[in-house]
Amino acid sequence: MSSRPPSAGKLPLTELAELKQRGEPIVMVTAYDYPSGRLVDAAGVDLVLVGDTAAMVVMGYDGTVPATLEEMLLLTRWVSRGASRPLVVGDLPFGSYEVSDGQAVESAVRMLKEGGADLVKLEGAGPSLSRLQSISAAGIPVLGHLGLTPQSATKLGGFKAQGRTATRAHELYDDALAVEAAGASALVLEAVPEPVAARITKALGIPTIGIGAGRECDGQVLVWHDLLGLYEGRSPRFAKRYAEIAPQIRAALERFVGDVRSRAFPGEEHTYSITREELARFEAELASVDS
Repeated sequence: MSSRPPSAGKLPLTELAELKQRGEPIVMVTAYDYPSGRLVDAAGVDLVLVGDTAAMVVMGYDGTVPATLEEMLLLTRWVSRGASRPLVVGDLPFGSYEVSDGQAVESAVRMLKEGGADLVKLEGAGPSLSRLQSISAAGIPVLGHLGLTPQSATKLGGFKAQGRTATRAHELYDDALAVEAAGASALVLEAVPEPVAARITKALGIPTIGIGAGRECDGQVLVWHDLLGLYEGRSPRFAKRYAEIAPQIRAALERFVGDVRSRAFPGEEHTYSITREELARFEAELASVDS
């Protein structure tokens, strides 16, 4: 149960900065459908990210790049229907903002109008800064993302921690300041050494939300499937499993398979009845047709 009393209606965006100032940790969880949106809402989560990690954990791809804007809009619509209090963040997938500032704004507008998102997220600095600034200037709140940015994982040498040399740590620091200056409302730091993330967090006026970035970030986020143990394989180093649901699901499915094949299911309690009179009339009608 959340220790923070629930507010009436949607969490104000300004509350994120206030939470940072008060030193109260921000909680973000990914979600990909209506039921999970309702559950994170009921749990008192502050932000729900409809991440393009869906490409990996929902769609079965090896990376996030194959996710399309249309797919992300669909998932975001589902989640936003279930999450009434948390701020919903719609992830802009690869290919939806790289071409131009205009394309970025158009995609972001669709994410709010069609997806029901409250913010959009996009990765990186450099060329992305112009995109971020244009989206923010259009009145759309933006969540930045630095460190391990999955859309550019190939360029980064794979899914590896970032900022582990002085040079790269300084680049991340400068990029974070640039992302804030471009108009971001908050910043995700992924797979960044804890001291580097702590230094960035201290330098920024906007909140940082860590995933594999240590304890000094202003908030934390985990992926739904990692958090709940929906995969039975290896989890990322930074992921803590709060449940092991996959074995329970598999065991339930195996029991269902066994019950169906042994005709133990459905039982009488799972069926609907018809009166003897109506059944007799039904059989008589069939008999007259057959004759």
